[in-house]
Amino acid sequence: MLDDSLKGQLKAYLEKITRPVEIEASLDDSEKSKEMLELLQDIAGLSNQLSLNTQGQDARKPSFALNSPGEQISLRFAGLPMGHEFTSLILALLQTGGYPSKASAETIEQVKALDGEYRFETYFSLSCQNCPDVVQALNLMAVLNPKIKHVAIDGALFQAEVEERQIMAVPTIYLNGQPFGQGRMELAEILGKLDTGSSAREAEKLKAKQAFDVLIVGGGPAGASAAIYAARKGIRTGLVAERFGGQVLDTLAIENFISVLETEGPVLAAALESHVRQYEVDVMNLQRASQLIPASVAGGLNEVRFESGASLKAKTVILATGARWREMNVPGEKEYRSKGVAYCPHCDGPLFKGKRVAVIGGGNSGVEAAIDLAGVVAHVTLLTNSVLKADAVLQRKLLSLHNVTVITYAQISEVKGDGNKVNGLVYKDRNSSEYHSLELEGVFVQIGLIPNTDWLKGTVELSTHGEVVIDERGQTSLPGILAAGDVTTVPYKQIVIAVGEGAKAALTAFDHLIRTSAPA
Repeated sequence: MLDDSLKGQLKAYLEKITRPVEIEASLDDSEKSKEMLELLQDIAGLSNQLSLNTQGQDARKPSFALNSPGEQISLRFAGLPMGHEFTSLILALLQTGGYPSKASAETIEQVKALDGEYRFETYFSLSCQNCPDVVQALNLMAVLNPKIKHVAIDGALFQAEVEERQIMAVPTIYLNGQPFGQGRMELAEILGKLDTGSSAREAEKLKAKQAFDVLIVGGGPAGASAAIYAARKGIRTGLVAERFGGQVLDTLAIENFISVLETEGPVLAAALESHVRQYEVDVMNLQRASQLIPASVAGGLNEVRFESGASLKAKTVILATGARWREMNVPGEKEYRSKGVAYCPHCDGPLFKGKRVAVIGGGNSGVEAAIDLAGVVAHVTLLTNSVLKADAVLQRKLLSLHNVTVITYAQISEVKGDGNKVNGLVYKDRNSSEYHSLELEGVFVQIGLIPNTDWLKGTVELSTHGEVVIDERGQTSLPGILAAGDVTTVPYKQIVIAVGEGAKAALTAFDHLIRTSAPA
């Protein structure tokens, strides 16, 4: 199951285990059970701290639990945690075996203090780059607190459960049999939902912070770059973000970031955060900005307020809140979001195995999504409101696939459903003005980006597309307020460009500080 090179790497990791770990497998006669047994035998043979018991009687087969004698740990994988989830397996083995987590002491104590019974179930797919964060967070919680149980379930393998619960997006989390959350969630965010007072406590902590020389709002490539460049100037730097990594976290393959031959979004996001934390940057996560009050109004300092009730002040502010997927804004889209309407084909594609889906969008992202899905689903219909605009090489690949239909000059007018999930869509032929219906089970929307500037309306100048208007130095219409990355009018929304723009904005902020604070 594991090649010699991977075994060697894994053996080195497993040397960090300080207490015995029992792997209890629940198996049947299926091929997947045979694969799981082979995997677990390979792993168990790499450390004398590991033992394998194949007499498990869990209802989900194949699955396996991890425990340590004398410890009360309820942690289970239902399915083979390979692909993106292999790291989750390694971390679960280490943490069950006593290896300490990198979570802060405050966070660990918060987990241990949770009282009550928490039975979590997480549905994931092996191609989902957002799922590991959820799986790893809940696994750690199960290791730390005996009142917390967690099972991570491969939705593609346990299709009956997925159908019964009508799960059409991953990760999907259930708590004590009821829906708890969907989409990427970090440990602090999960804790915030369980410990309802934590958000207010964090807001008060932020309010008490001293003013920053530069405050970066946004944790994507532009924000990370700005933080590094600002901190290297020796000025008091803060970075506050709704989620560190931004849209990069939702990106699968990255092959055009200079000097990095190939990587994945979450890997790059982790590297960016690690680099930022090498400097004296105050990183504040899980804070969604709600209002900017410029110095001319606030009286001496710029102020940024957040939905949590927190607020921060700074001499200069760099806006780097990025962009989000553009929605179709047609009837049925919001009603059936995560019930057949999806925005991440890599994450949710495996849940539509053998079904009919549509992809909306004829650019690179739309065509790449259609190609990706064609290998999983029964049939893909790609609809675009004009002609295909993707790169020629992608178009050739798309048109070579036998289970793909392309419809051009199609204007989507409605997503249809039965009240629980998507069962079709309606589009208008822009040439004939006739309406047509398609029967299908999923709609993947890939029609570009919209800047995250709703909270800035009425403060800085915005373009007709809602982007922050900047000059060649990253300056906005307000002195001391800079902007960088996909949220701005800079053309070509690319990671490498955002990184450069973030650095430029930080240098401009520093220049503003030394010019405005210099003695007469």
